[in-house]
Amino acid sequence: MSNSRLLIFVVAYNAERTISGVLRRIPLDRLPSQTDILVIDDQSHDNTSRKVLDFSSSFKEVGLTVLYNPVNQGYGGNQKIGYHYAIEKGYDAVALLHGDGQYAPEVLPELIAPVLSGECDLCLGSRMMEAGVALKAGMPPYKYIGNRLLSFAQNKILRMSLTEFHSGYRAYSVKGLQQIPFGYNTDDFHFDTEIIIQHKLSHMRIKEVSIPTYYGDEICYVNGVKYAFDVMMSTISGRAHQMGIAYNRKYDVGDARYSIKIGYTSSHNVVLQKIPPGSNVLDLGCGEGHLADILQRQGCQVTGIDIQSYQQQKCKHFIRHDLNDGSLPDGLGTYDYILALDCLEHLDNPERLLATIRARCYSLETEILITVPNIGFITVRLGLFFGWFNYSPAGILDIHHKRLFTLSSLHRMLAQEGFVVRESSGIPAPFPKVLGDGVLSRLLIACNKALIRIWKRLFSYQIYVVAEMKPPLKCLLDRAWNKTVER
Repeated sequence: MSNSRLLIFVVAYNAERTISGVLRRIPLDRLPSQTDILVIDDQSHDNTSRKVLDFSSSFKEVGLTVLYNPVNQGYGGNQKIGYHYAIEKGYDAVALLHGDGQYAPEVLPELIAPVLSGECDLCLGSRMMEAGVALKAGMPPYKYIGNRLLSFAQNKILRMSLTEFHSGYRAYSVKGLQQIPFGYNTDDFHFDTEIIIQHKLSHMRIKEVSIPTYYGDEICYVNGVKYAFDVMMSTISGRAHQMGIAYNRKYDVGDARYSIKIGYTSSHNVVLQKIPPGSNVLDLGCGEGHLADILQRQGCQVTGIDIQSYQQQKCKHFIRHDLNDGSLPDGLGTYDYILALDCLEHLDNPERLLATIRARCYSLETEILITVPNIGFITVRLGLFFGWFNYSPAGILDIHHKRLFTLSSLHRMLAQEGFVVRESSGIPAPFPKVLGDGVLSRLLIACNKALIRIWKRLFSYQIYVVAEMKPPLKCLLDRAWNKTVER
């Protein structure tokens, strides 16, 4: 911690009466020796910048830089500049402090310590950790109630447990900031909410420390009603992105991984029930091998193929290969089952891969099991009716999908490539994956299954197909030669 480089970033707007006092109260003797201060004046109409410059002339303990925005960037826009500065200058951590004196500089050491020690990536100062203290310290009742209600709603939506989302006193790991696209965030006051959501979706560690509450005669520039609306819209948008309902670039963080769907009616469960123990299986696009792991524990021999080579492969044999060019690696034989689960929609030309499978892996005993998302699902159709076509990080409109299928288009493609469909069914939406495996999810799955029986094309979230291969031309020619020789 003593060797860490810390930036104290002060946002200031019309703060000429308070800024000198705030800077003077920073406890530099309790902070790392390599601490610098950055003040960004967001086009104040008073003498904020002059006050900082006057203060800096007699302040020699640490480096103090003051910048002046020629155009007002807003509370969020100002933060973007400050965090970009911290990244460019190579600091280890950055603490956000307000120039109006609303937050006590004296608790900076407690705020920054968990970040510098590596305990968390974001440390939030909370005025709500001790019940009722904020009210006793002068927080207006309407602000206290609004803060508590908003934080309660956000915790429920985002599945978090913060005591307060709305404190502007916080410290960040600069390494963590480099991993999130905060430049896409709003320039307004709900920037603070959006960057918390980004940390949450990035699976970064968030910690809270208690801070004192102070309300003086500072001017509040926040429109409470608009702020509450903006916060809730950002929160819902973040959760919708996480659930795969609507893609939002600012929340496109981390490396999306596909989890196994078992314990309820799903594509994985259907496949597991279909394949008997002891089968020889080829798993195309096997991902991290979760399904292969289960199959092998049931006595199957699984060969997995995927473009990614994850650290914990579960396949008996794994081949790293890009299926997008329509080729298959050398050395493959014949299999009892070939799995193409949530695979074909990721390819530029799935027809080419199907043709290669038929040419290379044909056998009378081989069945190919296919699942693809159904672009004809009712939610997508309703969205189109209202003019919405929202990509998402997962689901039917996964932003990485290159081909979209309906039941008819999938059947047509298979028929054209020489496959005969022996079984075709609809799979309900994976409600437990979104809502948790509870009574509500089970009820929704039951309703979805009933609707699929009524109208499969409209209510199937995924399409499941079992197909057999017609003999390729080479095989037919060989048969003709053999029969001719016999005769």
